[in-house]
Amino acid sequence: MKVPVSALLLSLLVTAAASAATAPQARTPIKPIGDCIRIDQINEWHIVDNRTATVRTGPKRYRVDLQSDCPRLGLGPAGLIFRPNPSNQSLGNSRICGEVGETVRSHQQPPCAIQSVQIIDKAEFDRLSAKARRSGSAADQPTRKP
Repeated sequence: MKVPVSALLLSLLVTAAASAATAPQARTPIKPIGDCIRIDQINEWHIVDNRTATVRTGPKRYRVDLQSDCPRLGLGPAGLIFRPNPSNQSLGNSRICGEVGETVRSHQQPPCAIQSVQIIDKAEFDRLSAKARRSGSAADQPTRKP
């Protein structure tokens, strides 16, 4: 039985579209590193939904998008714990830029992979934060011992 060429092409297009829809989003980490979230300076955070958080470090405001749903984020004792990726952590870099391997979690909850981090303006921060289901005035970050 011969299959028409147009049917084969249609099948290939449908397969390509389906794989593109499930393909992971390309990463564009914040550059320069000085613009990344300094986890030791977080003074406000909001859990907007299962995949979105906002963070403020003084005058800088950020939107943090997660790779997948993280419904337990912000539950339990107050605080979010951000972890840089292993290579940056080994260099003593305590910044979150949207790179592969970065995570955020709450106390005694599993970590959630960070997909992207964006600097946002005050209006966008306020708009997103107004929808928050959980909030905190600080992020309970681990501190280094001298």
